[in-house]
Amino acid sequence: MEAVALIILLVLVVGGLIVLSSSIRVVQQFEHGIVFRFGQVQRNGQMRPGAVRTPGLTVIVPIAERMQKVSRQTITMGVPGQDGITQDNVSVRVDAVVYFRVIDPVKAIVNVHNYQYAVSQVAQTSLRSVIGQADMQELLGEREKINMRLRAIIDEITEGPWGILIERVEIKDVSLPEGMKRSMARQAEAERERRARIITADGEFQASKRLAAAAEIMSQDPAALQLRLLQTVVEVSAEKNSTLVMPLPVEILRFFERAAGGSGRSEDGGEAKPDLGERLAKAEEELAKAAEQSSSLESAEEVPPVIGLDEPKRRGSEVAAPPDEQRRGIGGGAPEAAQEQRPPS
Repeated sequence: MEAVALIILLVLVVGGLIVLSSSIRVVQQFEHGIVFRFGQVQRNGQMRPGAVRTPGLTVIVPIAERMQKVSRQTITMGVPGQDGITQDNVSVRVDAVVYFRVIDPVKAIVNVHNYQYAVSQVAQTSLRSVIGQADMQELLGEREKINMRLRAIIDEITEGPWGILIERVEIKDVSLPEGMKRSMARQAEAERERRARIITADGEFQASKRLAAAAEIMSQDPAALQLRLLQTVVEVSAEKNSTLVMPLPVEILRFFERAAGGSGRSEDGGEAKPDLGERLAKAEEELAKAAEQSSSLESAEEVPPVIGLDEPKRRGSEVAAPPDEQRRGIGGGAPEAAQEQRPPS
């Protein structure tokens, strides 16, 4: 009898331990426990007392009660890529990511089966709807606006009936067709080329204004042009070139042209050359005109030479006049004295 009593006691102890272990539950800090008593969590449309268990150690009645845990952590769920046509008839493929969490455990368990799958399906359908209502430029450049619109659509469906709060929705990638990518690349290249041409033209315009101002300043002083010419020659010679190009002033060419034209006219027409007195009178007239046009000359040395002032060299066969007579002829300035000094033809 004692052995039978001992066996019964042992069975009772083991059974009690089993029942105790099945009735004790531990709810984690990030979880809430929903206790169903005979399959009910609500009674007469109201929440039954003790239906929601807070984190910690809790006890339930075996067989009569069943507890289901619900995580209240933020869940990150990726939305698969969705193919759609934008408002401006461009085929795109868009994928996104959704961040949500459970704010009402009872609604998340009672009102919807597998709330994570339900949120995923709602996000996919909402993403297709938003793609159809937006154009390509808005999808590429105004993602924040698209994210807010998508979050409002999903949250309206899930928060009230299901007790799920959509915290954030982000569009991850927008895939465009290859033809559209090439078109956008050509457009961007054309835009960059247009800007480069505008900048180059603006630079040339500003440089032309500076050059015009410099030419205006340099034209006031003929020596500045010669100094600029010498500076250009120095810059060219510093590059160690084997060939050095020296520009010829246009005034020299004009001088030779006038000289050749004058000699040709004298030979062809048989006209005599003007004597020294006429050339002196002409030089004095040119000097007077130059003095009237420019009053900035301070001394006689700054007066530029007048071409044709000096008498041309005589031929080798002609006899030169004595220096004293030449000085007397030049100082007197009389045309008759100059004619007497010229040898007979």
